[in-house]
Amino acid sequence: MNNPTGLPYTPVVRAGDWVIVSGQVGMVEGVLVAGGFDAELRQVLANLEARLAEAGATMADVVKTTVFLRHLNDYGRMNELYATAFPEPRPARSAIVAAELPLGALVEIEAWAHLA
Repeated sequence: MNNPTGLPYTPVVRAGDWVIVSGQVGMVEGVLVAGGFDAELRQVLANLEARLAEAGATMADVVKTTVFLRHLNDYGRMNELYATAFPEPRPARSAIVAAELPLGALVEIEAWAHLA
């Protein structure tokens, strides 16, 4: 499992049957994608899926997420796009408004997956 950010943390860790993915923002090669909230969230979900795959997990294995939003008015749109990324039953989730996110991102998601 690699660390594309070069930052002092591990983007994904496998601990027994658990896979923990650090907060993912909508960046590609260290730069936020253009296109606003929808584009960022789609990239966040793609990055999350990629990190899970590195540890042998899928979006269907995710049991808990935490979503960090820069603006509460993005909550409804986040729900619409988020719902398309996770199969039923969807993971338990918390959503938090944050004053700032890394790289000036509009959304960040961390996840816990369980491999049976």
